[in-house]
Amino acid sequence: MVSLEAIQHLTIVALVVVGTFFLLTGTIGLLRFPNVYNRMHATSKPTTLGTAATFLAGFVHFGPGGAGLTSLVGILFLFLTVPTGAHMISRAAQKTGVPFLGGVTWPSEHDDEDGGDKNDDGEDGDGE
Repeated sequence: MVSLEAIQHLTIVALVVVGTFFLLTGTIGLLRFPNVYNRMHATSKPTTLGTAATFLAGFVHFGPGGAGLTSLVGILFLFLTVPTGAHMISRAAQKTGVPFLGGVTWPSEHDDEDGGDKNDDGEDGDGE
């Protein structure tokens, strides 16, 4: 029968591998994507998951007290700050005039008044 310690070590290894995969994915996205908006998305989503998986590995290793509790607080801090930071980066880029790629635009106040479900021709966006 497999011991509890072996299961713990396998869980730690699995979490570190998952964390490394997501961190590597975010790094590749940072290097490969063409503009600040795509890069911001590529770094905020997978790196949050990768760092959270690494913190969970620390929690599994150290247990619920001491450093394990610090790992859980780190995960909470990540989930509160990374989306806020990514939003602030995208808004700062938009306000400084960094263009989107292709035909993508920011919603205007006029779009908000219409309810956002009309296209440029004034027809419903359902294609009929």
